[in-house]
Amino acid sequence: MIRRREFITLLGGAAAWPLAARAQQPAVPVIGYVGSIAEADANRLRAFRQGLGEAGFAEGRNVTIEYRWTGTTPAWAELVTDLIRRQVSIIVAVAPVAAAAKAATNTIPIVFWGAPDPVQVGLVASLNRPGANVTGVISMGTETGGKLLSIMHELLPSAVRYALLVYSHGLVIGGPLEKEMQSVAGGLGGQIEILAAGTIGEIDRTFASLVEKRIEALFVAPSVFFTNRRVQLATLATRLAIPTFYVSRDYVEVGGLMSYGASEADIHRQVGLRVGRILKGEKPADLPVLRPTKFELVINLGTAKALGLTVPFGLLSIADEVIE
Repeated sequence: MIRRREFITLLGGAAAWPLAARAQQPAVPVIGYVGSIAEADANRLRAFRQGLGEAGFAEGRNVTIEYRWTGTTPAWAELVTDLIRRQVSIIVAVAPVAAAAKAATNTIPIVFWGAPDPVQVGLVASLNRPGANVTGVISMGTETGGKLLSIMHELLPSAVRYALLVYSHGLVIGGPLEKEMQSVAGGLGGQIEILAAGTIGEIDRTFASLVEKRIEALFVAPSVFFTNRRVQLATLATRLAIPTFYVSRDYVEVGGLMSYGASEADIHRQVGLRVGRILKGEKPADLPVLRPTKFELVINLGTAKALGLTVPFGLLSIADEVIE
């Protein structure tokens, strides 16, 4: 027979046990995701969540995502500081933002995408053994620029005056990329001029100079700033009748002429998988930086017609997508 006092004690213990157990359960990890513009990153986020799902994580179930957007004015340090203050479990960001994060913390894991040479810019010690708290997925290699030049040559076989537009205030990614493109341009009998812009006004002035210099083809180097200004770039290129080529489909979707580069969807799926492995306990230092394996050619046929260009059947036949 159980006395009343013993019963109350047992009852109290039974009631308290679930509370204690709940208190001991680990907190849901929080991912700090820094993108460019929400609407521009919709497809990337879908692929990122797919990768997370394949690793066993679902937003709102066993992981939370804090979103931040650089917008047209990249205040990267402030965004990173805010995420660190909120004690996120991991930071996911494009390479320049990841660099700012690495400068601010050596304990929170960081997964980046972008940067053709993350070793050169100091993000990781090596591709196979990144070291420290950073790993990621390269969005392109320097050979992508050469391939894009070759594709341009099929569309504009008589062009010889090219220009490469790089972001003047970001990570120095131009070195190997510039050398590769200059080498390929020389092999095609042309020459390429390197131009830089870092503000909206500088983009306008750069395009005006392209007309004066009678540049026949422009290439836009990868940059968060340029991605955020992609409508301006595509509009100017069409208005001034300058065939312009990109490494990301983001530009072509808003009226750019043509892009060739690594599949953004596949890159962000891989980023999601990397994040999942880290959340399960693996260290960024032990996860090799991945190279892109899937590439895509996207052509905006409407823009080509507006520029008075006829896209050869050979290019149309190998295009992954043709936008009418």
